Amino acid sequence: MSGVPLLAYLIVAALLFCIGLYATMARRNAIAILMGVELMLNAVNVNLVAFWRFLSPMQNTPSGLQTAMAGQAFTVFVFVVAAAEVAVGLALIISIYRNRRSVVAEDATTLQG
Repeated sequence: MSGVPLLAYLIVAALLFCIGLYATMARRNAIAILMGVELMLNAVNVNLVAFWRFLSPMQNTPSGLQTAMAGQAFTVFVFVVAAAEVAVGLALIISIYRNRRSVVAEDATTLQG
């Protein structure tokens, strides 16, 4: 198999995950924290597709179609979960901003008036 080796994909995914983890842990802004979580989910997607491609190569069926798309199916599920997480997260951030006039995550720890 020619092309980019699996290790290169894993290194890129690890770097994405580390950047997302740093953004999640070091930021106070709720939107930046949400972006860090999205970076971590994208790192998971890179890993899923890379392992699927290298561990389950395409199989030709008698009709000529290629099967074994489990890695891509898992990635679609991760995208759906990420989209739902963003929708709920942004709704919460907008609600907190309307009440407190701030998107600092520490302000959301006490939700009493």
